[in-house]
Amino acid sequence: MIDVNWFSSDYQCFLNQMKNDKNNGSFALKLYPILIDKFDQSGTAKGHYFFQDLIVAQKIFKNNPEKHVDIGSRMDGFISHVASFRSIEVFDIRPIANIINNINYIQADLMNFYDEKFYNYTDSISALHSIEHFGLGRYGDPVDFNGHIKGLDSIYKILKKGGKFYFSVPIGQQRIEFNAHRVFSLRYLLSLFESKYILQSFSYVDDNEDLHQNIDLNYELIQNNCHCNYGCGIFEFVKI
Repeated sequence: MIDVNWFSSDYQCFLNQMKNDKNNGSFALKLYPILIDKFDQSGTAKGHYFFQDLIVAQKIFKNNPEKHVDIGSRMDGFISHVASFRSIEVFDIRPIANIINNINYIQADLMNFYDEKFYNYTDSISALHSIEHFGLGRYGDPVDFNGHIKGLDSIYKILKKGGKFYFSVPIGQQRIEFNAHRVFSLRYLLSLFESKYILQSFSYVDDNEDLHQNIDLNYELIQNNCHCNYGCGIFEFVKI
């Protein structure tokens, strides 16, 4: 049970100060109790989205590509991080109503993407916590068991040879939790990228939401998915 005795004390103290202040600005005073913030930390600096958005945005800032394209990542996280210092193009199956500086939005279904003007289109591309949703219907996309593979094939076509691909998905024992997401094994993921990309760096967020950065993937870590049940693998690839 939450101890809220402090609230009455704080309120009485504030009320007395207000009554005795000749310059109180004629504020009306109403009760709107918020009882869970007083002893919390200043924010949550951990977890899948916090670390992936920060790490990949930093890499893009450092590498300064000619063009950066994103596929379905979080608008109020990674996209806004990047848009704060450069332009970014966003491909997403969902519509967006707002026009935002530095963000060029293109509505597109990457599972059915045949517009050749976008082939070999960019030297830098990202898909952060998005591919695991492709084909599950959660976001208005068509139901397609192989949606994740089709999405990755489209990304490969969009990216130029030698370009960077920043990618993150849930990792653990391979499964589909319909219609929320897929969880991928590392062995399966690496088999999808073999002969197409070189793995330049790998980091992951574990089940405690802590970051392990720049990890050398060995056989044991691949086999046990970095000891994760629902972790987040963060990959930096270069297209061969």
